[in-house]
Amino acid sequence: MLSLATTPKCEEFAEFFTNKILAIRAEIIRDPNYLQDAPIKEPPTLQTFSAITEDDLYKHSKRSTCSLDPIPTFLMKNNFNYISTPLLQIINTSILTGIFPSAFKTAVVKPLLKKPNLDYNTLNNYRPISNLPFISKILEKAVFLQLNPFLNENDILEKFQSGFRANHSTETALTKIVNDLRLSTATNKVSALVLLDLSAAFDTIDHNILLHRLKTWVGLSGHVLKWLESYITGRQFYISLGDHISKNHDVPFGVAQGSCLGPLLFSLYMLPLGNIIKKHNIDFHSYADDTQLYISVEPNKTTALQSLTSCLSAVTHWMSNNFLKLNENKTELLLIGPKDKREALLPSLGNLNQYVREQVTSLGVILDSDLSLKPHINKVTKTAYFHLRNIAKVRPFLTKPDAEKLVHAFITSRLDYCNPLFTGLPKNQLKNYSLFKTRLQDY
Repeated sequence: MLSLATTPKCEEFAEFFTNKILAIRAEIIRDPNYLQDAPIKEPPTLQTFSAITEDDLYKHSKRSTCSLDPIPTFLMKNNFNYISTPLLQIINTSILTGIFPSAFKTAVVKPLLKKPNLDYNTLNNYRPISNLPFISKILEKAVFLQLNPFLNENDILEKFQSGFRANHSTETALTKIVNDLRLSTATNKVSALVLLDLSAAFDTIDHNILLHRLKTWVGLSGHVLKWLESYITGRQFYISLGDHISKNHDVPFGVAQGSCLGPLLFSLYMLPLGNIIKKHNIDFHSYADDTQLYISVEPNKTTALQSLTSCLSAVTHWMSNNFLKLNENKTELLLIGPKDKREALLPSLGNLNQYVREQVTSLGVILDSDLSLKPHINKVTKTAYFHLRNIAKVRPFLTKPDAEKLVHAFITSRLDYCNPLFTGLPKNQLKNYSLFKTRLQDY
């Protein structure tokens, strides 16, 4: 990795990340006559933000920092009483005038290998990790805490979108999906679960479409819409490797990575998708850009699967016209139910047959056609034993609190993830799981 820390290499990374997004958008075929979706009902309006107080400012201040900050954030917090007045003035002036300062629109990006065992000389093996200035995060948080209640109180957010929402998580999303599938199996139905994969979805969204959606679907106007337009547009980034940096590059598409507003804006961008899926009587659940469609049918009523094909076609069409690229190579379909009924359903899938898999990984959990979770349990216990053996090698050199931190970070976090999915499984299927947890307590 040290050999990569040069100014030319920084520039190469910057151009690679920029060209990657341009290439994805260039591959998207849009309908020239496509009209942007109109909301089903007129949304309420939000025209102005309120100024925040000094107490709010302190609450929003976190200790995270980056190289763009003039001084470390811990130093700012330690001297908060001396700098709070001018800092509060910057924040409130921005909120009340609808202008996001240009100085906060630059992100420092550090390439990070997607997996440790990948070739570090191949640029495609890296993902860009974006860091934003400390004060910009305070400003974003102040806006988020006023925008989010408006969205919740007026029921604007998609009901089946669990991404980056309070009391929602990948675990709640999976619990809902798996519970629905099990209920269908209990009524002698066969289910088809489709996992959709998007290519760099957060980076390809169109600013004009996003602003149109914020105005027509969300009901933002006045200084609120003006502020968000100022926040979204005119952004830049540069690559940092060690002591070397690239020049600044424009970010003409997408939402700011590493921000609290970025995921929320993406969810609002995706609002029309739910209505399109519902028109085809297909169940769905999303977590950020991860969308899963599922339908349950009687074994002798296979024509119902035609609605799934039609729905996928409509979803693909909508995504293309909104600069979102559906990655067909990573789209997967899992049939759930008794084996003989699954096999009887295969001829009715038509073109969907190419996506059929024996098992799929959904939000970190391996699902199989029987929903037995055996492949998932086996993988988790195998991984947990691997980490336990490694921790055992260094255990004599660790204090008990440090050993507990390692165990929680590498083992119990995996064992406890999505435990609600194990409800109702036969005890013999959870035997290895239970034995490992017992051994861990003795450890």
